[in-house]
Amino acid sequence: MHEKNLKLLILLIFLTFITNCTTSKPIVITTWTFVNASVAAWEELKDGGIALDAIQKGASVCEEQQCDGTVGFGGSPDEDGETTLDALLMDGKTMNVGAVGALRRIKNAVGVARHVLENTKHSILVGSQATQFAMQMGFHEESLTTPESKKLWSTWANENNCQPNFWMNVKPNPNKYCGPYHNHMSKERIRHMEVDRYNHDTIGMVAIDKNGDIAAGTSTNGAKFKIPGRVGDSPIPGSGAYADNEVGAATATGDGDIMLRFLPSFLAVEEMRRGSSPTDAAQTAIRRIEKHYPEFMGAVIALNKDGEYGAACHGLQGLPFPFVVYDNSHDMYKIHTVNCV
Repeated sequence: MHEKNLKLLILLIFLTFITNCTTSKPIVITTWTFVNASVAAWEELKDGGIALDAIQKGASVCEEQQCDGTVGFGGSPDEDGETTLDALLMDGKTMNVGAVGALRRIKNAVGVARHVLENTKHSILVGSQATQFAMQMGFHEESLTTPESKKLWSTWANENNCQPNFWMNVKPNPNKYCGPYHNHMSKERIRHMEVDRYNHDTIGMVAIDKNGDIAAGTSTNGAKFKIPGRVGDSPIPGSGAYADNEVGAATATGDGDIMLRFLPSFLAVEEMRRGSSPTDAAQTAIRRIEKHYPEFMGAVIALNKDGEYGAACHGLQGLPFPFVVYDNSHDMYKIHTVNCV
């Protein structure tokens, strides 16, 4: 009997070991249905590549393919008709960050973010100075405007009289007229800016490689018709994305001007650190925002260091939030959905 119990104990230890090895298999998770980005990242991971490279590769694909018109060049023109880009990479092994905000005239924003991470002691570079840095790193300067983004802006400015926009408490009344605007404490009712996946959208990615190292990243062209100079949540560590090898990673997408006030990705990771499941952690982050802004639209994905994942969303007009998972458990990627809280 004693020998039998000993054999059972050895078997249990062996199965536990196998399970732990299995949960450290490579995995990448991507917001929305950006399948091509997920496939590109998985190709990097399955061949033994590191998580940071996989995130960069996947986000770069979305920048090139202009995913949903909300990532990369030629989308979401600002009030002046210019497209600018935000991107972030975070290394959960070193806790290092590289990001760019309001990047002008450079297509590969996440590539520039990687150089900020690896070639500077800074975390974020913005605007025209970020463009100068990118050119020093060998990137080509070019217009990010396309015929489609020109038409989008022209319709907004000329046919729709600059509606909707992001101004408030100014003259002339921004609910009726274009600018230029001047400071004025108006009592006009503020018109709600409709937000959906095609306006405030981001590719957010989280990944674990074969070594168990974790990374997260984002890329976006921001909100349509934003005030020039606006930087959203995507390049802000802890807001757009966050990663920590000791716990896991999270990424967020949605109404960035609201979401960045709550650092939802950081909150989700910290909730997992306290023992919450990824789903519960994501729900906590979403509910924290919803408590103060019940009309906001957004979603959070959380991934713990064991490869367990979950998501939560709010305000998608009755639709579920989709995200893509690619790991060794299937021959190809799988699109999951979650109903919003």
